[in-house]
Amino acid sequence: MKIYTKTGDQGETGLYGGRRISKSDLRLEAYGTIDELNSYLGLIRSLEIHPHQQTFIIDIQTELFTIGAHLATDVKKSGLLLPDFNENLVADLEKAIDQMNEPMPEQKHFILPGGNITLSHLHVCRAVCRRTERRIVTMSLESDLHPHIIKLLNRLSDYLFVLARKTGFDNKVKEQAWIPFKR
Repeated sequence: MKIYTKTGDQGETGLYGGRRISKSDLRLEAYGTIDELNSYLGLIRSLEIHPHQQTFIIDIQTELFTIGAHLATDVKKSGLLLPDFNENLVADLEKAIDQMNEPMPEQKHFILPGGNITLSHLHVCRAVCRRTERRIVTMSLESDLHPHIIKLLNRLSDYLFVLARKTGFDNKVKEQAWIPFKR
């Protein structure tokens, strides 16, 4: 099977179900940012994070593929077979956040992203997740979406922030508080 089909050479792509849409369509932008986020999570898995978190990120990536499949499907076609959402993943993210937060000191300031390569990538991934969430919310203004999608992305960005803090804490990387300049 060839990887290139030439069917997108005119600036359109096909949804699952056959309908053609412009590559500028909000739906394509939404599932394109899901793909970008998923790719960035793959990079995160290759960095120095706890092995349990590396395994958990595979579950998250699997769910992002499911979300992408739903977003890439022609909503006007009924009866298309799509994978089910993992409705427990939001609760799993909350549990992971709580467990990572427990041993850490209370956060009293906003934190400047950075500290080392791993922490920096975690913060960029969090920012990509927030952008993905914004694209999905924009799309939801025009299309009905399963509420799990936005909730998951919102919780995922929280998870990535706490994962960055916990990874820094475990590796004794000092957080840089944001202290605004005084006038």
